[in-house]
Amino acid sequence: MSIDVHQHVWTPAFADALRGRAVPPRLDGWTLLLDGEPPYQVDPAVHEHRDTTGLELALVSLSSPLGIESLPPEEAWPLLDAYHEGALALPPPFGAWAATCHSAPDPDRLAADLDRGFAGLQIPATAGFDDTLLKVLTDRDLPLFVHPGPAAGQRDVPGWWPPVVPYVQQMHAAWHRFHAEVRPRHPGLRVCFALLAGLAPLHSERLIARGGGGRGRVDPGCYVETSSYGPRAIDAVVRELGVDVVVNGSDAPYGTAPDPGLGEAAAHAVTVTNPRRLLGGKESRT
Repeated sequence: MSIDVHQHVWTPAFADALRGRAVPPRLDGWTLLLDGEPPYQVDPAVHEHRDTTGLELALVSLSSPLGIESLPPEEAWPLLDAYHEGALALPPPFGAWAATCHSAPDPDRLAADLDRGFAGLQIPATAGFDDTLLKVLTDRDLPLFVHPGPAAGQRDVPGWWPPVVPYVQQMHAAWHRFHAEVRPRHPGLRVCFALLAGLAPLHSERLIARGGGGRGRVDPGCYVETSSYGPRAIDAVVRELGVDVVVNGSDAPYGTAPDPGLGEAAAHAVTVTNPRRLLGGKESRT
């Protein structure tokens, strides 16, 4: 039985909340309209019928590229509340990451949401790292999950462009900002970066050459998640960081969990041992 820390499920209440909007982010029927991305035809079946065979826990998260967390509070919270209510009602083996409004951070509201049983907090890579929100996590010994945010300003691009270019750039920047600025202020915070942090760890040689620190300083509380990559990228990151900080994520329904291709012991570490350590040794679920 394995753990998947990165899935997306749109419940009926959340889809209806998106349809109730007149401007992006919104759903027109099942067509998703976002600022900066081409219209996307959502397949409702993938959100209604999810195969969780072999999973002891599947953590769902808000789709941060929608841009909900950066909306004004009066627009963000109805959508966030709909997401939270739907996520809490999902059956086992689903659990969920909480989400919150970043245009007007409210640590008290975040605390109340986390105390309902969420595994931790997901933030968009574009949101920055608000210390008042991070303190709520450290006070509860809960982890942070950094996910790509909106691909703003991307016009007339192919559908693959946002996931391949701005999402990767965002994760790359968030990785370096966290280590340069945030880790000194929050030394005990466990954090996981989606899609192998945009392969930012592989740029250590250039970082050293430009005076950004030395190699070999692996942060045991900083994890990277595998979605969108396969054995070659995972192998390269393991060589840089070690296998103990790589965790399994699929980005379902948009992707499938990769086989790390590193042998049985490494696969067990990536899919079971490391996710449990990220989550604090608890089988956190809603």
